[in-house]
Amino acid sequence: MSEYVLRTSGIIKKYGGAFALRDVSVEIKRGQIYGLIGLNGAGKSTFMRAVMGLITLTGGDIELFGTGGGKALRQGRRRIGQSIETPALYPDMTAVQNLEIQRLTGGVPARESVKAVLETVGLEDTGSKKTRDFSLGMKQRLALAMALITNPEFLILDEPVNGLDPKGIIEMRELMRRLARERGLTLLVSSHLLDQLAQVATHYGIIHKGRLVRQLSAEELAAESRQYVKIITNETARAAALLTQNFGVADYQVISKTELRVFEQTEKAGEMNAMLVKSGVTVIGLAAAEQKLEEYFTSLTGGSTA
Repeated sequence: MSEYVLRTSGIIKKYGGAFALRDVSVEIKRGQIYGLIGLNGAGKSTFMRAVMGLITLTGGDIELFGTGGGKALRQGRRRIGQSIETPALYPDMTAVQNLEIQRLTGGVPARESVKAVLETVGLEDTGSKKTRDFSLGMKQRLALAMALITNPEFLILDEPVNGLDPKGIIEMRELMRRLARERGLTLLVSSHLLDQLAQVATHYGIIHKGRLVRQLSAEELAAESRQYVKIITNETARAAALLTQNFGVADYQVISKTELRVFEQTEKAGEMNAMLVKSGVTVIGLAAAEQKLEEYFTSLTGGSTA
């Protein structure tokens, strides 16, 4: 059994002369919650549609569950549940009726699976209520239920928290964590909000203008969006040298002519300030800070998460 649920190698998608995806190589292992992060229009949905075979690629290869090729990919896609873009729901039907259609279409023999899946997503008490009268959060959960009805091994969710209120976002995050923990599912989840996925994802792929800019783990992300001491001075080079000499500081970054960031011994910010002033360095400002996820995202893409 392959440790990889999904591997793509240099996949390309062009519409006319424009690239929607350009040389995207992604690796997702079993049990991961992989957050695909990018601005609107970055290529997230296009990538997911390519994995599901909903669009024809211009180039590159896709491997699912350790195998590739036409027949193997078709078989692999049967092991995937997905909710890409707008959930395809029948508005004049109940949640049970929507799921029953999905169950029959997916060839799932056990009718009791509908009840079990509704309980999983917290929609077991919707009764005769039509989906047109569901809140956005309920529709998102029903879309997830429809992706789960075939008992998939790999779940692909496109912007599952988009438009939800804070309570709905928390509920969806917890549900994704529970699916990974209790069912052993592997998840690929897209979002344009890094701070939302940061609370659930174990690994990340950052995509920008059709290119995969970076892949990293949650631990790596935490390390790169960590606390630091921000020092504003017109003598950044001298300040850095003094901090190295007096505190052994090696992990620092000169951001500009007037800004220095120190990423270690942040608890000694006051002592650093006193030493620099005593050494004759003009310190305009010094404070403990934290690189926000949005700031980190911007540093990689030149955009914002808005």
